[in-house]
Amino acid sequence: MSTFPEFIMGRSYWYECSKCGYRAKVSGKADGGVHLHVQTILCRDCKQLYDAVIRLKVADLVALPLNNSVAGLNVSRLRNQPSRLISPPSFAGALNRLPFQKAPRYRWQTFRLQCPATAWHQVRSWNEPDACPKCGVLLEKCGLPFCIWD
Repeated sequence: MSTFPEFIMGRSYWYECSKCGYRAKVSGKADGGVHLHVQTILCRDCKQLYDAVIRLKVADLVALPLNNSVAGLNVSRLRNQPSRLISPPSFAGALNRLPFQKAPRYRWQTFRLQCPATAWHQVRSWNEPDACPKCGVLLEKCGLPFCIWD
């Protein structure tokens, strides 16, 4: 049994501070779609909100057949590639990523919370309602989703 809930479509909302005018386009909580899951984070060093990728569905390259080619690619070269990503992709990068179509199996890879700007910044989970990263006033959420993804 997985500890992650299964989502169908993720949603991003506009959050705005009524005091300082700070705006962010984030999910506001843990959210996910078919191919990725995100958690909204507050980077204490950048003083920004981000959607950090915490789970990503990747092709299981070890499960590729040994003796034939897949889509004209040399399978033995693919199998020798590192199959794990070291650091999480940015949210935009994960959304724009093309899936490997001929993979017989996929697996979920999990990542720790990390600032997309710099890996060594201090971050924490941010779940609505929560404070503005600039001035500390509660951020207001726009009622309708700004975008629906994956």
